[in-house]
Amino acid sequence: MLNFNHLILCHQTADFDALGAAVGLSCLYPGAKIVLAGGAHRAVKEFLALHRDELAIIEHRSVNPHLIHSLSIVDTQKRDRLGSLSHWLDLPQLKSISVYDHHPGFESDIPATYRQIESVGATTTLIVEELSKHNLKPNAFEATTMALGIHVDTGSLTFENSTPRDASALAWLMAFGANVKTIAEYVSPSLPPLLQDLLSDALSLLETSTIRSYKVSAVILSGNDFVSGLSMLIGRIMDAIDCDAFILGHYYSKLKPTNTKKKDNFSNSNSPKTKLSIIGRSRIPSTFLNQIFAEYGGGGHSQAASAMISTDNPEKIFTQILTQFKNQIPHPPNARDLMSSPVRTIRPHITIEEAQRILLRYGHSGLFVVNEKDELVGVISRRDLDLALHHQFSHAPVKGYMSSNIKTITPETSLSEIESLMVNNDIGRLPVLDSGNLVGIVTRTDVLRQLHQEGGKLEQERKQAQISCLLPTIRHKLKSSIWNLLEIASQEAEKRGWHLYLVGGAVRDLLLMNEEETSLELQDIDLVVDSFENTVKTGAGVELANSLQQAYPDVRLSVHGEFKTAALLWHNHPEFGSLWVDIATSRTEFYPYPAANPQVEASSIRQDLYRRDFTINALAVRLTSPKEGELLDFFGGVTDLRKGLVRVLHANSFIEDPTRIYRAVKFAVRLGFELESETRGYIEYAISSGVYQRVSQQNQPIPALRTRLKAELKYILEASYWQNALKLLSSINALSCLHPNLKLDRHLWWQFRYVSRWLKLFSGEYNFPDWLIRLEVLIGAIPANDREKVAINLELPKDSIERLKGLDTLESEVIKGLSEVNLVSEKVKLLRQFLGGKGNNNLLPNILLLVVRCPRNIRRILWNYYTIWSKVKAPLNGKDLKAFGYKPSPVFSSILDALLAKTLDGEIVDRPDAERFLRDNYGELGNK
Repeated sequence: MLNFNHLILCHQTADFDALGAAVGLSCLYPGAKIVLAGGAHRAVKEFLALHRDELAIIEHRSVNPHLIHSLSIVDTQKRDRLGSLSHWLDLPQLKSISVYDHHPGFESDIPATYRQIESVGATTTLIVEELSKHNLKPNAFEATTMALGIHVDTGSLTFENSTPRDASALAWLMAFGANVKTIAEYVSPSLPPLLQDLLSDALSLLETSTIRSYKVSAVILSGNDFVSGLSMLIGRIMDAIDCDAFILGHYYSKLKPTNTKKKDNFSNSNSPKTKLSIIGRSRIPSTFLNQIFAEYGGGGHSQAASAMISTDNPEKIFTQILTQFKNQIPHPPNARDLMSSPVRTIRPHITIEEAQRILLRYGHSGLFVVNEKDELVGVISRRDLDLALHHQFSHAPVKGYMSSNIKTITPETSLSEIESLMVNNDIGRLPVLDSGNLVGIVTRTDVLRQLHQEGGKLEQERKQAQISCLLPTIRHKLKSSIWNLLEIASQEAEKRGWHLYLVGGAVRDLLLMNEEETSLELQDIDLVVDSFENTVKTGAGVELANSLQQAYPDVRLSVHGEFKTAALLWHNHPEFGSLWVDIATSRTEFYPYPAANPQVEASSIRQDLYRRDFTINALAVRLTSPKEGELLDFFGGVTDLRKGLVRVLHANSFIEDPTRIYRAVKFAVRLGFELESETRGYIEYAISSGVYQRVSQQNQPIPALRTRLKAELKYILEASYWQNALKLLSSINALSCLHPNLKLDRHLWWQFRYVSRWLKLFSGEYNFPDWLIRLEVLIGAIPANDREKVAINLELPKDSIERLKGLDTLESEVIKGLSEVNLVSEKVKLLRQFLGGKGNNNLLPNILLLVVRCPRNIRRILWNYYTIWSKVKAPLNGKDLKAFGYKPSPVFSSILDALLAKTLDGEIVDRPDAERFLRDNYGELGNK
């Protein structure tokens, strides 16, 4: 027995990916040895027959298990795929078990201390990236073996699971001498005679059925022994026939040899020792072979999987798996799945000019025309309108230029039929009619998006994996009370035939959660109702909120009819805590001018997401059936979450709403993301264009530069990351939204840090919000003549406005006054006059806004005033004076002031000193 501390284990029936990953780990960990758990694919066996001596492979029989300290396992997460070596996982002396695999979404039963499970085309790719990161250089043969692993598992980068990372890994290996001739020999080997015979049998015996417009072929064969290389066989079969999916089965029994032909009756093959090899391949989107095969101990990808099954009835198991797969095939998309609703329409008498304005407002390329009965009578495109305007017919009605020969579809029209209509008739949009009613529209963009999703099967697999796990994630990551609320809301929506979506920040934060995080604390939840129509006057969101109030009578309901939204509010509730649930009707919006409030109209969920600010916030999860748990990501939000980017949805977004600049900065700093380069360019253009200054000078309400900007400033300045946020705002010149001359220079930054030290020292001694003090310091850096205007625009409290308005006068008078007095009592009297005394809620804000503007000697006086002098009390108070016989009078107050002044100046130290002062200046005690 040999002493090998670190072993690298390949699963049973090792393929080239397992071997390549193992070879890569042997480069990463010099001295580690590779052990095959049992068997290998035929091509791998042939490769090892020639090259075993060049690799660090040992027989498991030569290993002393008691001397193993570390195990690395490649290309599997299941212990049963390690065969007889699985008991090594339970050795008590093991210090580490590492698992490397490219099949995310599986529940592993290996007690790993380290896992690297990522969605790439081959496990070998993960190892190559580690070698590159550590600058380790494989020799030419090792590079060839690893390249074989990537080529075979990705079909030389043609399989749907291939990624750019696999391509980069192959390029890296080529640089170290990966032998292309050797790779070609093993990637596309010729079929051996036995597989050639089976190929002929399979082609003559296979059965094909059409399931929901997809062709599914299947065949089961039998033989006397295990057949290696069935994966090669299924590849050749699919190349030879026209099918979308293929299931191949092969079973054998050594006790009861059978014919290699397909059996009409499988009852003769019911030996307990019958082994069934089954392999599946699928090109059908949203099918998941790995989920089906996992139930039988197998695994793989969504589009390619296999299993080895011991059974006494292979026909039954084969039919069962085939049936499960057929049931998994989704209905092909139809117009109902693709369409947007409601549809923007116009009347025949609308002028060309008005129709053009509507197109511009909503960004459409055409409009449908309906009569007074809302019957579809025509369609007019942007080209038609441009032609009419060119001929100066801007005031002509659209009925003279619209097309009345309209191709229409129904909600059940299939995607292929829609595509054919568009291509053959050169149509960019098709109206969807249900019983003569216009219920939706399908555009060329809708079709292209769907075709792209179907073509990108890997992305579909990743997205579907997220979909399948997202609802359980929501359920397990949220408090049960909130989950129950979402369930009740979805049930109420379903009763009305609506779709309900969880949107925005909650979805974003759920996707960003780490596995170690057990719960997500939500204080704000955004729900959107897609009611497919705009006939509910109050809005579907408001109606749903009203129904939820019946289920939760203790909740406060707030309705905003203009925006078709409602909010449910709980405050310090025993179950919900402080929770705000915003429920909106899906809508689109239009900004009549920059920085205005948007004008909203009912729309579809897709258009609702399109109106949002950033891709990472334009995410939604459907809570209602069908397709509950479906993740809607039309704009690449998930990709940007992975990359850590804040990307804006529209080029004009920051011109329409400058608060989005502050929101972009907030998300970037809070999440540790970067502003995407083009987004940063849009911000810089919006600011440099001067549009905000021009709008501010116009006689129009500018809510985006008032209440909404104040809300974003509050959010930033009260957050723990406010300093980094201010620096980023300054770097993109975004502070100019407040004032064109406002910049975060060194002096202003010093003021912020100085104020922060005061706030930290005296935390708990005031009830004034920190963020407001910081905002006043920021506005204080604006030229004096503009401070009051900015403060009023931001709707700051009256005290803040007055403080900022008189700041320069206060500064000059305090500095001048303090320079003319020497006694502490004189300084206190002056400062109390200008700043207030102890007990005044504005004392600290008054001091802080002033202290950062004063020279050091004045700052010392202000410090002493707040920390010492304002808290000094005379030894005698009003009650004492009354006890001595002094009657309340105008002199009474002057006596108390005199006592305090002498105390401040050190002439009175204790009560006897105070009594002596009274006798000397106001007569004998008790004689007044």
